[in-house]
Amino acid sequence: MPGTIIDMHLHTTRGASDSMLDPDDLIAEARRVGLTGVNITEHDRMWESWDLSPFRKKHEGIFVSNGMEVSTDMGHILAVGLKGYAPGIRRLEKLREVANEQGAFLIVAHPFRHFFDPVHFKREGKEPFNLTPEQAAKLPVFQLVDGIEVLNGCNTPRENYFALQVAKTMGKPGTGGSDAHSTQGIGYFTAVFDEELLSQEHMVDQMHKGRFHPGRGLPEGKLNNYWETAEPIPFYE
Repeated sequence: MPGTIIDMHLHTTRGASDSMLDPDDLIAEARRVGLTGVNITEHDRMWESWDLSPFRKKHEGIFVSNGMEVSTDMGHILAVGLKGYAPGIRRLEKLREVANEQGAFLIVAHPFRHFFDPVHFKREGKEPFNLTPEQAAKLPVFQLVDGIEVLNGCNTPRENYFALQVAKTMGKPGTGGSDAHSTQGIGYFTAVFDEELLSQEHMVDQMHKGRFHPGRGLPEGKLNNYWETAEPIPFYE
């Protein structure tokens, strides 16, 4: 049996202007689909302790992690274990420094979103993306993070599968999250931890030890390890 099953990428009305997800509705839906934990990742901010503590107490039985999705010069980064927003962390190199100081864990979010859409690159006047996973693994962003989001609810199956292959190439752990801004999709992609998580510090420790794997299919009662069961998808056709 898994320890704690967490949707690692969630946005609520408490801290994301583009979200329609009320925090209490998040917990209700999490319970309904079988999650035992949530990682709230508001855009460029974290919940303050005076909001977080009573919320955790109100919803005992669900592990509530206080993360953040940081907008950086190399894309969006999910940070778990930071003490709060810090000056300069929109530069990923600075965010890496702060994470090292505080022992936080960094995950590159939806790293290949739109990368297989030729219109996306044409619109920006760039050449189409044509790297292999081995070549993509050398991109600077992947050298500065601890893990890779290999399952994102707003990505296509091809984008997720490519991210998985990059993670496997680098030997970096993969996470899963719905990227939900409403109740739709909550819990479909997860990180499944080996142990029952007891605190934020315990979660970060387990992440650094790699004691989790990306999961999918929980709402259907078919939770499986995406790292082991992913179906091959051609990158380029």
